[in-house]
Amino acid sequence: MTDHDEFECVHVDPLPVSEMKSAWRHRFRRTRAGLSDVARGEAAARLTAVMGALDLGVVAAYVPVGSEPSFTLPGRVLLPVTPAEPGPLDWAWSGSLAPGPFGLLEPTGPRLGTDALASVDTVLLPALGVSRAGVRLGRGAGYYDRSLVAGPRLIAVVYDHELVDFLPSEPTDVPVDAALTPSGLVEFTP
Repeated sequence: MTDHDEFECVHVDPLPVSEMKSAWRHRFRRTRAGLSDVARGEAAARLTAVMGALDLGVVAAYVPVGSEPSFTLPGRVLLPVTPAEPGPLDWAWSGSLAPGPFGLLEPTGPRLGTDALASVDTVLLPALGVSRAGVRLGRGAGYYDRSLVAGPRLIAVVYDHELVDFLPSEPTDVPVDAALTPSGLVEFTP
């Protein structure tokens, strides 16, 4: 009798991807909630400085909310307009902002349509986390994954600790080209 004979082999199925993503979201949200206002302010100042040193060209971004990493971009920026039903995002140039259907601040100017991203060089994306393989973990509704088009450089904006070695992904997840953290830009190899 060998050592292996006394143990029964049991096959354990891994967690479904949706459950793994949910666990990662919970982890990132819990860590963000623990950040002090001072730490968030310092991160915002560093992110703004890092972005200012980059050549981003024409930018599409978002208005950070809650515990999301905050930043300031000079000039006009293309911002998302969330549809009432899940689907691709509409877009409008920055300017006056008003609460949208989910309470997020959105531009009030003319809507440019869902294909407006084709006119920008860089898209700064909200994320709860991003892996070094370019897997972006968003909030889970899929608005951005339905909206992204080929062409612009896709950069997820996260805190330093939210850049990790692995995140679960699904075929519908659009990979990003880089992560922007308060410590700098981290580009991913395709």
